[in-house]
Amino acid sequence: MGRVQDKACVVTGAGSGIGKATALRLAEEGGKVVVSDINFESAQKVADEIKKSGGVAIAHKTDVSDFKQCEDLIETCVKEFGTVHVVVNSAGVNIPGVFHEVSNEIIDKTLNVNLKGSMYTCRAAIPHMLKHKNGSLVNISSVNGIVSEPFLTVYSASKGGVVMLTKGIALDYAKLGIRCNAICPGWVDTAIVAKQVDAKAKMQGITEEQARRALVQEKQPLPQMTSTKAIADLVSFLCSPSAGTMTGSAIPMDGGWTAQ
Repeated sequence: MGRVQDKACVVTGAGSGIGKATALRLAEEGGKVVVSDINFESAQKVADEIKKSGGVAIAHKTDVSDFKQCEDLIETCVKEFGTVHVVVNSAGVNIPGVFHEVSNEIIDKTLNVNLKGSMYTCRAAIPHMLKHKNGSLVNISSVNGIVSEPFLTVYSASKGGVVMLTKGIALDYAKLGIRCNAICPGWVDTAIVAKQVDAKAKMQGITEEQARRALVQEKQPLPQMTSTKAIADLVSFLCSPSAGTMTGSAIPMDGGWTAQ
């Protein structure tokens, strides 16, 4: 029996990166997964991969900045799998910029996807979780939800909001069987980070491996990036009975970044 055996699970941003790794891991752990992404083709590929491995999954196109689409996402899970037990909010954007030069459109997009998207999906799922007094919500925040960096003011504000959203939900539903936790990753080996590595390598005339090491060493004591699989492992633990007394936690997975 897996950690989420026969549980109905929703993962946003599941077409790539952390979300994809999480959807695959929850399926391995016996979960029935709704693979949600704004890019339906990417979501469908992940759902197909799960099914080819013997798991249960469907794909759903969702723009999490739209509450109606978040409602439809959760209703689709309920229609297909009977209810919803697990929600993992992994959809996110990161658009750096000098704060006073950042456009209102970028501010709105960042807050709408990163913060309001997590709010909307949790709000849509909680009424169903209350019916069976059981549910686990996991929000993917960021190390920048705990500490900020230059040119990431808006992003940090959105991810800091996710941390406090997590704590508030945890307190509101602690006696009603619903737990809510956040993960705050640092450097993660994703396609987005690969672009940063490539840009640094080209700008400084060094190899990609040298650029990767330099990026990591600038911020964290441990010399390696976190894998998406490692984060997915933590998500599966948080959704399992083994984490039954964990709620309201914001867990850094940052190579020691925030320990300094």
